[in-house]
Amino acid sequence: MHYAELNEAWAELTAPGAPFEIAVQEVRGAPIRTFRNAPPNVRALWLSTAQFADRDYLVYGDERITYAQAHAQVASVANWLLSQGVKPGDRVAIAMRNYPEWMLLYWTCAALGVAAVGMNAWWTATEMAYGLKDAQPKVLFADAERIARIAEQPDMLGETLLVAVRADPPTGAKPWSEALAHGGALPDVAIDPDDDLCIFYTSGTTGFPKGAQLTHRSCVSNLMNMMFAGQVSGLATQRATGVTPPATPPIPVSLITTPLFHVTANNCGAYATTAAGGKMVLMYRWDAGEALKLIERERCTSASGVPVMAREIITHPDFDKYDTSSLLTLGGGGAQLQPDLVAKIDKAVATARPNTGYGMTETSGIITSIAGDFFVDKPASCGRAMPTFEVKVVGDDGQPLPPGQPGELWVRGSSVIKGYINRPEATAESITDGWLHTGDVAYLDEDQFIYLVDRKKDMVLRGGENIYCAEVESTIHQHPGVAECSVFGVPDPRLGEEVAAAVVLRPGQAVDAEALRAHCATLIAKHKIPRYIWLLDQSLPRNANGKFLKRELRETLKLEDAA
Repeated sequence: MHYAELNEAWAELTAPGAPFEIAVQEVRGAPIRTFRNAPPNVRALWLSTAQFADRDYLVYGDERITYAQAHAQVASVANWLLSQGVKPGDRVAIAMRNYPEWMLLYWTCAALGVAAVGMNAWWTATEMAYGLKDAQPKVLFADAERIARIAEQPDMLGETLLVAVRADPPTGAKPWSEALAHGGALPDVAIDPDDDLCIFYTSGTTGFPKGAQLTHRSCVSNLMNMMFAGQVSGLATQRATGVTPPATPPIPVSLITTPLFHVTANNCGAYATTAAGGKMVLMYRWDAGEALKLIERERCTSASGVPVMAREIITHPDFDKYDTSSLLTLGGGGAQLQPDLVAKIDKAVATARPNTGYGMTETSGIITSIAGDFFVDKPASCGRAMPTFEVKVVGDDGQPLPPGQPGELWVRGSSVIKGYINRPEATAESITDGWLHTGDVAYLDEDQFIYLVDRKKDMVLRGGENIYCAEVESTIHQHPGVAECSVFGVPDPRLGEEVAAAVVLRPGQAVDAEALRAHCATLIAKHKIPRYIWLLDQSLPRNANGKFLKRELRETLKLEDAA
């Protein structure tokens, strides 16, 4: 494999005077790796896209918005917000589906020095009330479904002004059309790199979520890390194979499949596409069949989401009926891409290479990236850490562990969040001298590629043996009859915990629990094979970011019903 070429390309692109030159500066009292040539803030990034005026930018159903139209609307809404008393440093909340207005509002906030609060569109009224109380936004932009939830607890608004988007405004609220019709040039404001850019809430499958403070610096760094990932992989592959890429790369057309209130779709999908003057294709809700239609119609070059989405695309019964030849990459993040899926993507779409990025809300996007030949060669890895990150794997005592030995992954760099709003204790617990405790169990190989073993808290401790759920899930997924699976621990009076798995089969498959155990027995040690297996006929429950809700499965599935 081309690891010598990768190391050479990496050093060349990050050297003094190179586009991705690395500098170290003190940020919040810690030495942080940054890109010397990074834009000063996200406002500058947005302004740079005015050059793409006539290109399509946002596509939703039959609606199309060009870059010129988007810039005009962003400027109008920014001026309207100022007229309502919103000023730089304030917060504005967005609670809606992936409508074009979501992105327009995000760039409006970025350009105005206002922090955008991405409210989870799946939240109940109680959760919305919590988020509004926690973030205290001056204005809330909401669609019809979210307005209906507000009506359940109208007191949640307090002093927050409600703006109705694609809905009739209730009493006291403003229509979106008013903000859109204000007009004017984009106001000129000064923005510090470490000002809050947005507040994104962690997935929070237990209890109330925490509002992570993503800064202009952290989000710009994430964008540049993604740009670097593409360039270093391409340069290394070119030098190793002698195959020269096109002189003019295609304009990106991205199918956005996951919610924009998370970093997967927003900081990774939207940022990279927007910076390159590309087109974003939005969906009302995830549907693999609809995704195939949009890939063909809009000539999408990438489709990225959580791994189950890529799996559903390539296994869809109508997959061969659609032209997917425009795809150059297919993959995603938000969860580990199972090794079997890497090979299946590489085989299913002739023009597309598998890719993934591992990251977190707390790192404003990716920590690592891996694609193409490197991913095919190391399908169990999530790649090398990007240039702005320092990385170490530590034991329970916080001391570094040697390569190959799993422990908790800690990272430090310019993409790490400032902290959690209103949660100084949680911030102190998660970030030590700039080092973010990821909560992920991982190890490094000899090439400095990172392998995720599991979530630190998502591990089955069976009779003193650590069993990592991701390994068992990956094994079950290799059975051709399996569509979805989620592995977790359940209490056991003798061993402490036992391994359990909830499995959904592909349509038409007749596989029983014993067949799945026999399959596992050929790949993993006996003590890792699930003692309890539920064969379910409905998709597993997921949170808004597409991750399976293991806690809900553990609480609702009964041991006596397992096979």
